[in-house]
Amino acid sequence: MSGQYNQWTAMWAICKATMRAIFKSPQAIFFSLFFPIVLIMVFGALAGGGGGKAYDIAFDAKSDTLNSIYYFIKSNNLFDVHEGSEEELLDRLKKGRITAMIDVRKLPPNAMGGQYEIHLKTTSAGQRELPGVQDLLETIINKTTASSVVNKTATVTVEQIPGRRYRMIDFYLPGMLGFSLIGSAVFGVAFVFFTLRETLVLKRMFATPVKKTFIVLGESLARVMFQLSTSIVLILFGTIFYHFTLAHGFVTFLELLVLSFLGIAVFMGFGFIISSIAKNQHVIPIYANLFMFPQYFLSGTFFPKGLLPESLQAIINYLPLTALNDAMRKVSFEGMHLLGVGKEITILIVWCLVGYSLLIRIFKWE
Repeated sequence: MSGQYNQWTAMWAICKATMRAIFKSPQAIFFSLFFPIVLIMVFGALAGGGGGKAYDIAFDAKSDTLNSIYYFIKSNNLFDVHEGSEEELLDRLKKGRITAMIDVRKLPPNAMGGQYEIHLKTTSAGQRELPGVQDLLETIINKTTASSVVNKTATVTVEQIPGRRYRMIDFYLPGMLGFSLIGSAVFGVAFVFFTLRETLVLKRMFATPVKKTFIVLGESLARVMFQLSTSIVLILFGTIFYHFTLAHGFVTFLELLVLSFLGIAVFMGFGFIISSIAKNQHVIPIYANLFMFPQYFLSGTFFPKGLLPESLQAIINYLPLTALNDAMRKVSFEGMHLLGVGKEITILIVWCLVGYSLLIRIFKWE
């Protein structure tokens, strides 16, 4: 007499079969791996170019604010002036979030160099945009000099403090990871489970001793393993060829994989929801894109979300892809650990709980 049927063995068999099917799917490989790699190569090639027109700066707390130089700098639309405590601003400076801290100093009468000194405190992370900041300041100086009785209103000096070198790949690669995870998880789960239900494959599985829970676990585990493998490839590709920053080396690499797993869990939940509410295969892309496309362009995937209006940022900061992108960038470049991105992880967990709570109510087997 045979022993009791092993549900875990059945789940692993389903997982292996699904994995083979995924790796044999050209569509899955293209959108999860090849397409993000192409985008990384494109953005990596552009990494040496200039950025946008807005430069992130901050004023030193000791800066002289009762002069025209300070007024013209602060009112210039090409400067995005950050505010905060001295400790917060210095932390942002070292992490590359701002290009320079500006200290406008009033010089003694008859001092060499004019009435004021514009002292820039910067790091290696801000070197790419520093020349643009200096050019703008020189323009402002020339503007004030034109209406001044002195020959030179101010001079610019630069002080560089230690900081990590910031590359454009440090912004783009986490975005490409999020792009790959959300696309594959939502589309892959939605189409596969709808097809399994429509072709009565799930119904045939019910005739076997395998329990429903283990059927879902087997399919889900295969997709998690596939997406984590693509995450590993993308991280290694960016690190080897474009010097993507892993602040704490292998530890950071593992933390990125933990965040990837959490993102996959969230996005797969919404893939299951879409497969349950879809009446036919033709509406799946519509539902999926309604969920994904706004996040592609609002969650800091292709360009900084700081360029969007502040009123909009108050909303988009709570989107799941925004939380994932922000957490990955803070962990990889800024050197934070998982406890340091507790806010972003909490947002992802809340989305996960909301998604699966809804899924339990609407999921369809037939």
